[in-house]
Amino acid sequence: MKRFTAMILAAVLVLASAGVSVSAADVKAYVTIADENGKLAVARQEVTASDIDGDGIISINDVLYAAHESFFEGGAEAGYASATGDYGLSLTKLWGVENGGSYGYYVNDASAWSLADPVNAGDHVYAFVYTDTVAWSDAYSWFDASAKKAEAGEEISLTLSSLGYDADWNQVVSPVEGAKITVNGEDAGVVTDAEGKAAVKLDKAGTYVISAKSDTMTLVPPVCVATVATAGLPKTGTAPFAMYAALGMLMIAAGCAITVNERKRSNEI
Repeated sequence: MKRFTAMILAAVLVLASAGVSVSAADVKAYVTIADENGKLAVARQEVTASDIDGDGIISINDVLYAAHESFFEGGAEAGYASATGDYGLSLTKLWGVENGGSYGYYVNDASAWSLADPVNAGDHVYAFVYTDTVAWSDAYSWFDASAKKAEAGEEISLTLSSLGYDADWNQVVSPVEGAKITVNGEDAGVVTDAEGKAAVKLDKAGTYVISAKSDTMTLVPPVCVATVATAGLPKTGTAPFAMYAALGMLMIAAGCAITVNERKRSNEI
């Protein structure tokens, strides 16, 4: 085993010395993008990212490139750009906006250091354009879940938090009180409490984008994609099991009946 590993490492070194890039395997991740107006342009959509820059990993840069290829009119060439500067790999254009670098990006609701940070399968990448480029008041916010499943009429409970800074520029996470919950961009008539908690009911089956806005804060819009099923239907996975169980019972019963009949025929003969 050690010899095999050594051979693999040697092959990688040979390829690297020969100028041949070793690309990472494609990764499926989720992406959310908020535009310069503070609107959700992409809401937790799944994309398949490839190692476009040949650095051997799937990075935030690769995922955002894939998102623009899939969802921006004109693709990544028209809507996305990045460049290496004094602070490493950075955004220079997001969702068609070039504003001198006023963007933010997070992975799984944690601030990233660079566009070159790695992304794993199933991760959620959120990138946004700052709407306030004077006071930089845009506050990144998120729900405690970016996806929920429920039945029609069932309460969907969420907790909204935001990221800020104290006097010493240390990051501080706080609940967001008084934010108005929206569903597919429309006011749902629900407001978060002092702990940032809220519950919303969706009466019809379908897929909904739950977000929030505030009259007192400039929120980077949070996102939770709710998948609502018709009330009373079996949960995912139970219907096939029940079907196969019933089919199995029928087959057993039929087999028993055939066996009994065969025995009767044998006795008659």
